[in-house]
Amino acid sequence: RPGERSLQLLTMEAVRDMKPTMRVLISGAAGQIGYSIIPMIASGKALGSKQPIELVLLDIPPCEEKLRGVCMEIQDCSFPLLKKIIPSTDGKTAFQDVDLCVLIGGFPRKKGMVRADLL
Repeated sequence: RPGERSLQLLTMEAVRDMKPTMRVLISGAAGQIGYSIIPMIASGKALGSKQPIELVLLDIPPCEEKLRGVCMEIQDCSFPLLKKIIPSTDGKTAFQDVDLCVLIGGFPRKKGMVRADLL
């Protein structure tokens, strides 16, 4: 059918126009800010609608379980540009071959702390 063929041609054209996969690292990925920026990157809003992404999510070892949960949620979203998700708590391996780093991280203030104590 003609409609199916044109749809197939559009898909082939979109594949032809794709860029090489970009490896993007987000530090503090299990935190609130890191978690909220992931969909913008994975959906193409931040780096373009034709930019395939390999996402490296880095956080500290105490957040490893949260990081696994974040990975499951991202997989459930089925972002078409997202080719791979790599969770890590080891900075040495996480930063290997990365094209772009989004460095986010911190921790909540403890009792008696003011914002300046975090700087």
